[in-house]
Amino acid sequence: MDQAYKRLEKSLPKGVDLAQAREKLLEQEIETPSWGYADSGTRFQVFHQPGAARTVFEKLDDAAKVHEMTGITPGVALHIPWDKVDDYQKVMDYAEELNLTIGAINPNLFQEPEYKLGSLCHPDRAVRKKAVDHVLECIEIMNITGSKALSLWLADGTNYPGQDDFRARKKRLEETLAEVYKALGDDQRMLIEYKFFEPAFYHTDIADWGMATLLAMKLGPKAQTLVDLGHHPLGANIEQIVAYLIDEGKLGGFHFNSKKYADDDLTTGSVNPYELFLIYNELVAGAEDLQEDLNVAYMIDQSHNVKPKVAAMIQSVEEIQTAYAKALLVDRASLRKAQREGDIIGAERVLKEAYDRDVTALLVSVREEMGVPVNPLEAYRQSGYQSKIARERG
Repeated sequence: MDQAYKRLEKSLPKGVDLAQAREKLLEQEIETPSWGYADSGTRFQVFHQPGAARTVFEKLDDAAKVHEMTGITPGVALHIPWDKVDDYQKVMDYAEELNLTIGAINPNLFQEPEYKLGSLCHPDRAVRKKAVDHVLECIEIMNITGSKALSLWLADGTNYPGQDDFRARKKRLEETLAEVYKALGDDQRMLIEYKFFEPAFYHTDIADWGMATLLAMKLGPKAQTLVDLGHHPLGANIEQIVAYLIDEGKLGGFHFNSKKYADDDLTTGSVNPYELFLIYNELVAGAEDLQEDLNVAYMIDQSHNVKPKVAAMIQSVEEIQTAYAKALLVDRASLRKAQREGDIIGAERVLKEAYDRDVTALLVSVREEMGVPVNPLEAYRQSGYQSKIARERG
């Protein structure tokens, strides 16, 4: 180990195990989303970038570059029908050639004209059947690709008072989700996402973590809640939500991003990195207290429409790594002692000291062992890959 790593080790409080933190970082994995490599925009305009991926195979190429630079992003989530192909075995084979795996499968239940009044909650049985059939198709794709997670987000809701009956929509949703749940394999799970508004501006059918978790509890052990960092009202205490879901065994996954106002889908860690650290603090504490792997699916889901696609993904991975590394170095014995004694300032200082700690040497050590660049983003920017794909893809 180099001198910087040794200095970091000596500076840590007694009981904080740097070697153990290093092992955890070596095991860390984060999925990247196929759609994060394609052109995207706001509801006003799509911004085209030179070299943006156009096919699922080009998306896998870009994901492989991120994994080559970071070493912790082998999984790629797919979105159907955006990534729909005739032969998913070809997708699997190509991913394997690139040292990638297929991660969560995400159904699209918001772009068909029939879904104007909802999909799984729609008042018309025929429309609900169309939506269920699409989700069942996605489970078939999971079976082919080896995916273990169905990531489900609904745009369902209403825009005006009286437009539909709240309880009737709830019952429809419970019925349709139960049908989907039956089709899951024993080693597969459904991750239920929530969002408090948009595109429905009066009510959303799965508006918060409580609604998502109630549904998951009714469905059974293969259903869990997915936390998207942008899908909360301003000021929501996301770390508390995470702690509750861990305690109930219902935390299934994350969609990492950041926001300033309302689901801006900014790149992860760009606005409030301390919040990201506090979320990871709960994840680390939960795993330590339960003494088990929480089996959480970590994925980036952000609309970096003005940042270069691949570089923005690498930047977000670095932010997540850094937050996790700092959370692994929290002096938990001192934190618990301060909490027991009602030492509010002392407890907060324990967290702030971990957050302010420079973990560069730790991350360099981890990356060297993985055989990836010690500065992934800079290595990517110097690699010429962006110029190459801009030339080849136009």
